Amino acid sequence: MTTAREIMHPGAECVGEFETLADAARIMKDRGVGALPICGENQKLLGILTDRDIVLKCVAEGLDPTKIKAVDLAVGRPMVIEEDEDAEQVLRVMEQHLVRRLPVINHPDHKLVGMISEADIARHMPQERVAEFVTTICAEESPQ
Repeated sequence: MTTAREIMHPGAECVGEFETLADAARIMKDRGVGALPICGENQKLLGILTDRDIVLKCVAEGLDPTKIKAVDLAVGRPMVIEEDEDAEQVLRVMEQHLVRRLPVINHPDHKLVGMISEADIARHMPQERVAEFVTTICAEESPQ
């Protein structure tokens, strides 16, 4: 059985809830990632911030990314998966909730230990399952 721990990208770095979107964009650039978990006090996961969020919800709206805080874009409750969950369960959660990135937490501390992205899925899962996953995510996406 392949687990979330085996397919995740370890060491996910959070952007603090009160850091600006400009700060988050710099972290994304430096790390070569397109998304960051938003963490609050005691590393509590508050949401996920994507480069697309910064562009569409800040820049395209004429807002100043040096003034908008990461927490301002933390909407809803983030979906997570525990590191010892089966990789097939990872795919089911991502498909059910139409998410392209999934934070991985440990048990029992519930601390962020990594992230799973579409690229991680493509690298670690059988090609047929990857095709099914991509078809599900893309077919169910609603226009934004």
